[in-house]
Amino acid sequence: MRGFPLGGERNHRTGESESKTHEEPKSETKKLKNLSEYAQTLQLAWNGLLVLKNSCFPTSMHILEGDLGVINGLLKDHSSGGKLTQLKIAQRLRLDQPKLDEVTRRIKQGSPNGYAVLLATQSAPAGAGAEGTFPVVEPGLQRRLLRNLVSYLKQKQAAGVISLPVGGAKGRDSTGMLYAFPPCEFSQQYLQSALRTLGKLEEEHMVIVIVKDTA
Repeated sequence: MRGFPLGGERNHRTGESESKTHEEPKSETKKLKNLSEYAQTLQLAWNGLLVLKNSCFPTSMHILEGDLGVINGLLKDHSSGGKLTQLKIAQRLRLDQPKLDEVTRRIKQGSPNGYAVLLATQSAPAGAGAEGTFPVVEPGLQRRLLRNLVSYLKQKQAAGVISLPVGGAKGRDSTGMLYAFPPCEFSQQYLQSALRTLGKLEEEHMVIVIVKDTA
């Protein structure tokens, strides 16, 4: 029902945004064509390998909302002091409404600085990422495209789940959870801005939610 009047409004708004574009010649020169290009406009938070069974998927995560400190704290590699370069999905969360409501509750509980939402896209080839060279793939792991992981989770109608920090908490470390959502109604709520910019989200992607456990 609401579709009809919206068309007129959109034309009206387009006129407005066009006049703004002339003031900002930068945005005129390069229109964002896909989600990977949109991701480049966001802050890079993590670059590494998501691992499921014997496959690894080179992935870049860019922050959509929340606190970068949560990512830096929970994705820390205790042995090197830097960031982890590999995250292994060991559990799944079915995309049932009660489970999704629980994730939403945890996000609200963790606001404003106990959570982060990230856009995960296929990582650039080795050396092309902003964080230098790409992590080495362990023997026995097969490198595959992120879209294969997305297809798997879609087929299972589930999100991937990782307990953080990897290897368990030491002493006063914060603990938390990482949820990797394939495209679904829940994940799309965090991509409204990307949708407005691109018109449609055709490229395979995931929305990653990291929440810190509350004391």
